[in-house]
Amino acid sequence: MIPGDLKYTKDHEWAKIDLNHAVIGITDHAQKELGDITFVEVPETKTILKQGGALSTVESVKAASDIYAPVSGEIIEANEALADKPELINQSPYEKGWLCKIKLSDPKEASKLMDARQYEEYLNTLKK
Repeated sequence: MIPGDLKYTKDHEWAKIDLNHAVIGITDHAQKELGDITFVEVPETKTILKQGGALSTVESVKAASDIYAPVSGEIIEANEALADKPELINQSPYEKGWLCKIKLSDPKEASKLMDARQYEEYLNTLKK
């Protein structure tokens, strides 16, 4: 199930936008593709992100994968629990497995992201 209140990228990141802030994570699809996640590079607070720029790295039993920022802004909080429990992304990618919270530098960037319906259609094109 793809949550309807989030925005999505083609790289399988999600952003929950709330006025000038966003919570960022990776999608259920992404965590399933990665398999059991064994390490998460927890992003540093005060880091300035550019939309599409590298945000973090997630390692699994299958591969290491870069995570990209769906929107630009400054990291104001990181999910420190992932340092000790990277499996939270597998267990709860949309609730407990979020990566960071940011203060948006350009809230209009969210309009470049896909909504849940568009993301679902995009996933269907990958299955072909």
